[in-house]
Amino acid sequence: MTTLHDHIQMLRAELTSFHLSRRERRQIEQELKEALARRDAEPPA
Repeated sequence: MTTLHDHIQMLRAELTSFHLSRRERRQIEQELKEALARRDAEPPA
């Protein structure tokens, strides 16, 4: 199972790819933004 932290790391890694279309990059950036918001909304462990 992928944790939220792992998901954020995978999205960041995807953004380093040079083979993304503008549409794909926007989608990944939006998904990363939402994942970071979820992480920030979680109570500290």
